[in-house]
Amino acid sequence: MYAVIKTGGKQYKVAAGDVVKIEKIAGEEGKEVIFNEVLALGETVGTPFVSGASVKATVLKQAKDAKVIIFKKKRRQNYRRKNGHRQQVTLVKITDVCEK
Repeated sequence: MYAVIKTGGKQYKVAAGDVVKIEKIAGEEGKEVIFNEVLALGETVGTPFVSGASVKATVLKQAKDAKVIIFKKKRRQNYRRKNGHRQQVTLVKITDVCEK
């Protein structure tokens, strides 16, 4: 059974046993989190959410993602700007996809 959940402004297709990298959420390593915003559960599509459905997960790690380099340049103008960014992420392991 798979589910489509919404967290951090993005949607993820998950199933039990999956390890997913999502935007940072509150929670210590080893703690359980519950995602209630389930958009689809198997073949059932919610309007906008599937009522009574939830996904349980365990927080594996709070970390930073790989660095993304932002480089702006205008030719012949001697204009160059270099910037970097590392997004905070949370690694979660999906433990259970619950129906009603």
